[in-house]
Amino acid sequence: MLYSIIVPVYNRPDEIQKLLESLSAQTVKPFELVIIEDGSKERCDHLLGHYRSFFTIHYHYKENEGRCEARNYGLQRAGGDYMLFFDSDVILPPFYFERLEAAMAASPCDCFGGPDAADDSFSDMQKAVSHSMTSFWTTGGIRGGKVVMEKFCPRTFNMGISRKVYETVGGFNDMLGEDIDLSLRIRKAGFDIRLIRETFVYHKRRIDFARFFKQVNNFGQARIWLHLIHPGSMKLVHTLPALMLVAGVLLLVASLFFPWLLLLPLLYALLVFFDAIAQKHTLKVAALSVVAAAVQITGYGSGFLKAFWCKMVLKQPLETKRTLINLMNRG
Repeated sequence: MLYSIIVPVYNRPDEIQKLLESLSAQTVKPFELVIIEDGSKERCDHLLGHYRSFFTIHYHYKENEGRCEARNYGLQRAGGDYMLFFDSDVILPPFYFERLEAAMAASPCDCFGGPDAADDSFSDMQKAVSHSMTSFWTTGGIRGGKVVMEKFCPRTFNMGISRKVYETVGGFNDMLGEDIDLSLRIRKAGFDIRLIRETFVYHKRRIDFARFFKQVNNFGQARIWLHLIHPGSMKLVHTLPALMLVAGVLLLVASLFFPWLLLLPLLYALLVFFDAIAQKHTLKVAALSVVAAAVQITGYGSGFLKAFWCKMVLKQPLETKRTLINLMNRG
């Protein structure tokens, strides 16, 4: 079985080199790599020569159109039985494909994904953001954790689809939440989707809280888009950050009259802190995890509320993802 790894990249040669190193260290290599350089000024093609002796690499440079179009461009040129999607900022443990082969041999499926984690080499900030994105107490386990509050939807930091799925469902739509949209279309088409926990990746995430806020704000907006395109896809867990944000504002107001109410967010912060400690992190990472959780809740919650007001109350149309990014950049 041949896997085609499709990776869009935009001005991130250092990240691609780390990914290439991890691919060359795989214990088995039943794959080809398809890199789509999406109009980068800092190209990565000069890094590829050394790694071509380890596995087949197809490099394509194209005009910048965004990740959705870049992945679709790669899908059109992939030759594998399965197409795998990784972000450029992930690193694979050396056993990834060995475990994937074993899992697929034992129980084949049409679509699969795995969780993400933080490698020991990551910075304290990256570890804190990773904890915030994977902890049950911050995301409800919806990103491949052990306890899950919704049906599993693979994300493109670690996702695979069969050629039959691609030929039936197609590629990515240019929208916020494009990977979840694809997962929902795959499930609606009757294909099985599987979480393979042992095929995890190390995901570097954002390296500062400002960029993390922007990322999760988009995630919050995406949930409203997905709800409008796929009615019934929104679950209680998706609304919790917005509800917590509203509750937090009301608590601050109420605390002017009942100061003891401030103990509630303090208790939640302690819960996140000790959960991070339990994951064998340092005190610094645990403290940063509390801040990351606050950024995640406010960022996601505000994005969710903004999109709810604009798209569901004011009935504004859904833009393409590229148009939305252009509008945000102008603003």
